[in-house]
Amino acid sequence: MAVPARTCGASRPGPARTARPWPGCGPQPGPGTRRPTSGPPRPLWLLLPPLLLLPLLAAPGASAYSFPQQHTMQHWARRLEQEVDGVMRIFGGVQQLREIYKDNRNLFEVQENEPQKLVEKVAGDIESLLDRKVQALKRLADAAENFQKAHRWQDNIKEEDIVYYDAKADAELDDPESEDVERGSKASTLRLDFIEDPNFKNKVNYSYAAVQIPTDIYKGSTVILNELNWTEALENVFMENRRQDPTLLWQVFGSATGVTRYYPATPWRAPKKIDLYDVRRRPWYIQGASSPKDMVIIVDVSGSVSGLTLKLMKTSVCEMLDTLSDDDYVNVASFNEKAQPVSCFTHLVQANVRNKKVFKEAVQGMVAKGTTGYKAGFEYAFDQLQNSNITRANCNKMIMMFTDGGEDRVQDVFEKYNWPNRTVRVFTFSVGQHNYDVTPLQWMACANKGYYFEIPSIGAIRINTQEYLDVLGRPMVLAGKEAKQVQWTNVYEDALGLGLVVTGTLPVFNLTQDGPGEKKNQLILGVMGIDVALNDIKRLTPNYTLGANGYVFAIDLNGYVLLHPNLKPQTTNFREPVTLDFLDAELEDENKEEIRRSMIDGNKGHKQIRTLVKSLDERYIDEVTRNYTWVPIRSTNYSLGLVLPPYSTFYLQANLSDQILQVKLPISKLKDFEFLLPSSFESEGHVFIAPREYCKDLNASDNNTEFLKNFIELMEKVTPDSKQCNNFLLHNLILDTGITQQLVERVWRDQDLNTYSLLAVFAATDGGITRVFPNKAAEDWTENPEPFNASFYRRSLDNHGYVFKPPHQDALLRPLELENDTVGILVSTAVELSLGRRTLRPAVVGVKLDLEAWAEKFKVLASNRTHQDQPQKQCGPNSHCEMDCEVNNEDLLCVLIDDGGFLVLSNQNHQWDQVGRFFSEVDANLMLALYNNSFYTRKESYDYQAACAPQPPGNLGAAPRGVFVPTVADFLNLAWWTSAAAWSLFQQLLYGLIYHSWFQADPAEAEGSPETRESSCVMKQTQYYFGSVNSSYNAIIDCGNCSRLFHAQRLTNTNLLFVVAEKPLCSQCEAGRLLQKETHSDGPEQCELVQRPRYRRGPHICFDYNATEDTSDCGRGASFPPSLGVLVSLQLLLLLGLPPRPQPQVLVHASRRL
Repeated sequence: MAVPARTCGASRPGPARTARPWPGCGPQPGPGTRRPTSGPPRPLWLLLPPLLLLPLLAAPGASAYSFPQQHTMQHWARRLEQEVDGVMRIFGGVQQLREIYKDNRNLFEVQENEPQKLVEKVAGDIESLLDRKVQALKRLADAAENFQKAHRWQDNIKEEDIVYYDAKADAELDDPESEDVERGSKASTLRLDFIEDPNFKNKVNYSYAAVQIPTDIYKGSTVILNELNWTEALENVFMENRRQDPTLLWQVFGSATGVTRYYPATPWRAPKKIDLYDVRRRPWYIQGASSPKDMVIIVDVSGSVSGLTLKLMKTSVCEMLDTLSDDDYVNVASFNEKAQPVSCFTHLVQANVRNKKVFKEAVQGMVAKGTTGYKAGFEYAFDQLQNSNITRANCNKMIMMFTDGGEDRVQDVFEKYNWPNRTVRVFTFSVGQHNYDVTPLQWMACANKGYYFEIPSIGAIRINTQEYLDVLGRPMVLAGKEAKQVQWTNVYEDALGLGLVVTGTLPVFNLTQDGPGEKKNQLILGVMGIDVALNDIKRLTPNYTLGANGYVFAIDLNGYVLLHPNLKPQTTNFREPVTLDFLDAELEDENKEEIRRSMIDGNKGHKQIRTLVKSLDERYIDEVTRNYTWVPIRSTNYSLGLVLPPYSTFYLQANLSDQILQVKLPISKLKDFEFLLPSSFESEGHVFIAPREYCKDLNASDNNTEFLKNFIELMEKVTPDSKQCNNFLLHNLILDTGITQQLVERVWRDQDLNTYSLLAVFAATDGGITRVFPNKAAEDWTENPEPFNASFYRRSLDNHGYVFKPPHQDALLRPLELENDTVGILVSTAVELSLGRRTLRPAVVGVKLDLEAWAEKFKVLASNRTHQDQPQKQCGPNSHCEMDCEVNNEDLLCVLIDDGGFLVLSNQNHQWDQVGRFFSEVDANLMLALYNNSFYTRKESYDYQAACAPQPPGNLGAAPRGVFVPTVADFLNLAWWTSAAAWSLFQQLLYGLIYHSWFQADPAEAEGSPETRESSCVMKQTQYYFGSVNSSYNAIIDCGNCSRLFHAQRLTNTNLLFVVAEKPLCSQCEAGRLLQKETHSDGPEQCELVQRPRYRRGPHICFDYNATEDTSDCGRGASFPPSLGVLVSLQLLLLLGLPPRPQPQVLVHASRRL
């Protein structure tokens, strides 16, 4: 920000300082600026090096303190380095722990992680797991086709003829106003008993399947009853599949009629509001029912589109967008005399969640005006589809037109762009109630292999915006076995509570023929799906042999992660897939882009790279070396990767066979087990054990004391060679228990921690042990008991030297209360072990500094005293002295800041309670100067998995949003009462009594989410890390009369920056504050991102054409004119407050009759 003009050369008042000329005037650099390379001429003395300038600051003959010389401050820095190193050498015990490992060399072996073999083995295991699900899928799909082929259609079938378990029945019985309770359901609904099953995280019944039917479909219709009739036979196949593979989870058949039959049976998760679940809108169904799509949606916004009709169109477009997946591409345009895109997207873009959000917001801004121009709309759409210079699906091509009607057939446009091959399907939608001739709309669809639909009211929107999938499924059905290929989905949230899953899908075709010699049926019956929980796939990956910073990940053809340690969505909406790109799961760089592309292409590869990683607590950035190895997972669209730091090439494996052979009793009798018992804590230090799955019968607990108790009790019963335990984890735990106990014995027990102002010493190991000494220090220990999930542990492995970690403080929270609590600062370092030519880091050791005592020590070390007992030096009269951090703490600010920019120590007592805060919150002016002088570099990224509190609704009125409200003149006009607008309004009001949330509620809210539930959002994260400056550096914060001198220097072998600066005496130069905390964001600008889309590949197969396709079934109108008598009756019912409860219609087209 610019600084107001000041008089240059003015003297600067201040106690105990000599007046000195000001460095100059000028604007304060902003957060994004660096040191200027050019500019207006400056006074010559300003260009002098800082070391030559410093002597000028004190007037000769005056009794004054001057800013310390650079060599003085370098001397202070060396003293600080030596003090830290000395304490860590005495108490850290790095060298002693190395010796302990070597002394116990007979108790462990060194194993090697061979990346290529590891990743190929895991890929093979995942392939085998998924292949078992594929076989079950094929058995189900074949059986379904045969059952339906053998089924005889029954026109007179009745509800009482069908017996099934209605998954929603229990919820409907609990709701006295539900449709079935009021009408008295005639169906023979089973009442089942359920048992809790941890595999499903639900109560299930293995003897039956359950049926779910969407709210807007009438259960008693002939189509639905016939569907229920023939799908009942699937239950035996479900059970046989489970018998062959007991690990199977949900087996589901999603019918094209909307019926879902799933096994095992479990009650439906009834939402608190309207249940909008329809299997045909689930990502897995859409992917299995059709090939990828290139879609252009054009919307008529001419003046003839009434307010209500336009609202219906907007809602219809949003529902249409929800039928698209990440394999599809789309654009939306409005037209009257001219056509134009509704958003900033000028070409087809991937139909991902964020792009669809842009479209949905833009659609709401459409305004009706002008005259209808179908030609403009269709020419725009065809031009979009013919653009070959962009990434697109390159499979099904279609145009979806929403209009209220018109006379023009635009045959010339179709002749020019689409005939005779008709590679683009045209779907037309007549929206609203009107008396227009719909023949032209029907003709357009029929002449271009599409379908004509009518959307007269709200209730018809959802069903008619998804029926087009039946048409797209025709080439798949006609392709027969060639199209019977299993596809695996993106990650998404299971609707029945299983958590994150992927689903294998297989289309089910209608194999019937209308008669002897007739054409083959071309209808898709539905999609068969089998879920695989991500946790089941994770169990196939190595957990603890890769070390704290090694991991396995997998991505799909879109680059979205299937497995990744950073795949942790805070909240999920089961209507949308969880689409986290690999480049968003990690910090993006060119090397990772190259790795991602190679994996998507199905290649093998290996590459060592230097890259940035974010710390577990998301406060720090480290530059590290990582080895990436990847291979494709055969028979799937997935690719698997392995990431290993160089120090994780080798790992320790305990070899306790000698002890085990000697002890046939429980594990608790092993030599080192006694050091896990709480009775040993007082003398040996407190032990935290990582909450790992050591044995199947071990009860988990978030309380580590309770978990340790459970562990000890189990070990009293389990023998060392028990098959129910993971011997690798168990034996390594016991090994590290003994190793760390010896550290206590050799180093810690005989040392006086108070002499060096230490609150605790500690050691943590790969084996899962964290030992804290003395025992009382465990009361204030807040680090994660799982070392692999502790930020200090992972950062110590990645950094050489000593890593300081101040207590985490949020700017919004109260400062540290030093009077009541002893605040500690962790200092840790990795133990590097060399055994022959093999190097590894099996442990981290450290100390916990007493903040207050070390703050006082810091002052002494950065002063002219050599130790605390020496008296302070005073500057005599008529003498010249340098300021130091102790005597002159009123004028001189001295701080230690860590590599993330957080305050660690200060010579200012009033700043002690701010330790752990981002330094910009303490001294914004100085932090900005450090950033602008390249001591720090900033990294910005986006967290797409964050959860945010719901935003308050913008419209607090009682009326539903988006409802067309007639004027008084309309009410007084008899013609209006007989118009299509009035009839459409009445329909909206009637449907709104049941389905009002479709128009005014968010889909997730309608699905039953509480109003206070957090929703998914994007958060912008900013981290700082050390820049390129490694040497000692003097500089001036140039700010006119408020300029400040400062010195900064990195402390060797630590993650600390030592900064000495003049304290600010005025606030006129307050600069823009650097922000570090997470902030809510809309994410990167989508309109710019689509101009450089990330590399992806679509599915390998495409079925968009078959020469034998029968396109004669292309939709028929079913509109009816309103009656004045009916209108008056409806109005009276509304006025009397007696609204009828119409039964939802079965909105399926005639060809659905099997």
